[in-house]
Amino acid sequence: MKLDHVLIAVPDLDAEQELVSIEGGRHPGWGTANRIVPLGDAYLELVAVVDEAEAAASPFGRWVAASRGPFAWAVRTDDLDGTAARLGLAIGAGSRARPDGTMLRWRSAGIEQAAAEPLLPFLIQWEEGNVLPGRSGPQQGRLQELRLRGDASRLDEWLGPHDLPVAVTPGEPGVEGFVLGV
Repeated sequence: MKLDHVLIAVPDLDAEQELVSIEGGRHPGWGTANRIVPLGDAYLELVAVVDEAEAAASPFGRWVAASRGPFAWAVRTDDLDGTAARLGLAIGAGSRARPDGTMLRWRSAGIEQAAAEPLLPFLIQWEEGNVLPGRSGPQQGRLQELRLRGDASRLDEWLGPHDLPVAVTPGEPGVEGFVLGV
């Protein structure tokens, strides 16, 4: 498993263009869109609701609508089927068009569980042949550490053996912040 991305809810993507980010795209059926801060193997995902009605009908859209700032994270796996089976999770498919029109496709699991317990990441497996979003533009550093609050043993139980750059302090489960390096 690898740290894939940190999601940051913002009220308006147009206002975030000053950040060193690139256009991501719209998430069909979720009522959200994003901008990407490329960090090589990982990235920051600036995400906002762009269609309130569509977002209200989507678990992910509702999660974004209820959040501000860093609120979630994802780990990339090459064995989504095995990990999802171990955790008893359903797998869903997602996609979005890149600005150049090519489709970015992935499968994910655990979004609803991560929304309920934000210490936990959701799992993502990118379709073979996709360029990872963190490599889709000029790299803006690297994601050195993700800072979380909650029960570290609960996170270890969810992930299984891992060597992710996360630091967990006791407290109300959630994403506390992150550290970028060069």
